[in-house]
Amino acid sequence: MDTIIQTLKQAPEYIQLIGFTDILDMAIIAFGIYHLFRFVRRSRSGQVVKAILFIVAAMALANENVLNLRVIRTVLNNAVELGVIALIILFQPELRRFLEQMGSGKLKELFVAESYSNDLETAIRETVEAYTSLSRDKVGALMVFERRTLLDDVLKTGTCLECQVSAELLKNLFWNKAPLHDGAVIVRNGRIVGAGCMLPLSGNVNLSRDLGMRHRAGIGVSENSDAVVAIVSEETGSISVAVNGMLKRHLSPETLERLLRLELMPASQEEGKSSAAARLSSVLKGIKGENANGKEDS
Repeated sequence: MDTIIQTLKQAPEYIQLIGFTDILDMAIIAFGIYHLFRFVRRSRSGQVVKAILFIVAAMALANENVLNLRVIRTVLNNAVELGVIALIILFQPELRRFLEQMGSGKLKELFVAESYSNDLETAIRETVEAYTSLSRDKVGALMVFERRTLLDDVLKTGTCLECQVSAELLKNLFWNKAPLHDGAVIVRNGRIVGAGCMLPLSGNVNLSRDLGMRHRAGIGVSENSDAVVAIVSEETGSISVAVNGMLKRHLSPETLERLLRLELMPASQEEGKSSAAARLSSVLKGIKGENANGKEDS
């Protein structure tokens, strides 16, 4: 207690020693650390970072001045010696993206938050219009709406694009004679960034056997990321949406639009329309009213 009181008494003297360059130095470091954590959170490396923090905490507890766990300390110290090489391998996609954007002058994209514009509103509206037509004509479709988790690895498997979402474009991309129809369309910040992309299949062995490859791929990418996946069955024309590994089937175009808005639109753009609870209740009622027994395949 005496130490705390003494420190508080000396605080004004310490503050007087702080100059402008010290404040600038701390601000830059704080800015860098904040956006580094933000970048890691947006990527798929968040779980790896948690594991690293767990190992660091275990090493601290195993220290001879704390719990003195000699065996654990020895094992962790030997593992950390190879940690740098392991991190380079694990974070290779993120490091490569960082260096590529640094060289191309797009470094600010890593640190500046994306500003939501009318692109997302247009993307949802055009997607619903296209899916209404595709569902009626029983044309298979698979669209992935990227959120915080970047899907750069998935984009590499298809054709990179940079264009607005439009109903006519989507209908042409998914037409069964089109060269890119047998893959997924990736949407990032309301714009199409890739088509014909291959998605990882779900590893869930409890999925219904009625589900084909298109649905299993949609569920798979939703299990590995926070993406929202919209699917049209080629067999039945039924519309489905996969989120967090869960598949909502037999949706009407109206329910599809409500669900996409609920999942994709930021809260700031939804103010004044309705509360989140009311929107969720509306979507769930629509889903319950439209669920029916029936088989569907891709």
